[in-house]
Amino acid sequence: MTDITLNAKYLKSVIHCGEGSFEAYAPKLRDRQLFIVTDKNVFALYRRLMWDTFGDNANIKILPAGENSKTQRYLFEILQAMAEADMKRSCTVVAFGGGVVGDIAGLAASLYMRGVRLVQIPTTLLSQVDSSVGGKTAVDFKKIKNLIGTFYQPEEVIVDPRFLETLPKREIRCGLGEIIKYGALDKQIYTRLTDNADKLFDLDFLGSVTASCIRCKARIAEGDERDLNGLRKTLNLGHTTGHALELFYGRKSHGEFVLIGAYYEMFIAKASGVGGGTYFDNLASLIKCVIHKIPAYENIEEAARLAVYDKKNVASGSISLIVPKREGECEELVLGTEEYVRLICACRDSLKDVNL
Repeated sequence: MTDITLNAKYLKSVIHCGEGSFEAYAPKLRDRQLFIVTDKNVFALYRRLMWDTFGDNANIKILPAGENSKTQRYLFEILQAMAEADMKRSCTVVAFGGGVVGDIAGLAASLYMRGVRLVQIPTTLLSQVDSSVGGKTAVDFKKIKNLIGTFYQPEEVIVDPRFLETLPKREIRCGLGEIIKYGALDKQIYTRLTDNADKLFDLDFLGSVTASCIRCKARIAEGDERDLNGLRKTLNLGHTTGHALELFYGRKSHGEFVLIGAYYEMFIAKASGVGGGTYFDNLASLIKCVIHKIPAYENIEEAARLAVYDKKNVASGSISLIVPKREGECEELVLGTEEYVRLICACRDSLKDVNL
């Protein structure tokens, strides 16, 4: 086990990472007034573990599983349940689940009585390597992902690879979307991934690389906690196009769309004179190890236009992309909407023979 500290401006967030971290740290929460937020799938798997660890009297709110729960309706259901359970200012919200649970429970914790303590216990690969760390909370609104949210650091994050053992392969694939993103941001992670491309679905390997991804995320979040100076924007590599495709097509997981978005955006970067060569070939190979066939979407022009709603865009009619440039380095690329759509369509049309 290892502890990683994220020194935020108002709160030190400690991430307990590694095998045995749940048994070591979760029982210490038992003496607090707890409000646990989870979903139906996680509760079905771990209800006995929750009761044994936190006590039968812990208040539990169970959400439907999936992105459709990340809405204002369920946010206010959580807040109402907290009020009805007479949660005090000293209570602790425990987000026990994947990224959706972590995002909405974190937002509820930031709002209830103007902010109560928050502990994240992520149970998916994606939430362990990315969404549980850094303090971003949100719900979707008006069909736009994460439009309503806050920056609110968890007091603790408990990242235990034990929870990965019950995940279907698709959830592992989803988490790999974020891990490969960190490979594009950090040279050491990139080298580990390329040297172990045949182990990307091996849980022992994934457990070993998780801490490296968390350290990368913590370092970036410390330098730009509230997304003000552009550093944190680098964490959105692959996400602009990925979010647009996810919003339009919606048949794959978030992490899968991030990988597909990163592939399309590498094509755009190369066409725009940013990056290329062996480095792009290696990143493309990693993506294809996870997403064996990059979809050549029909109606992609219509889907691509949804990127104008991305929160990272700073000017009307422009699309902001974070694209890889060289090992350990990325760059922001800002395109006009029509140029972006043209290049997205060009990538789609050349997918059968494109050589990134």
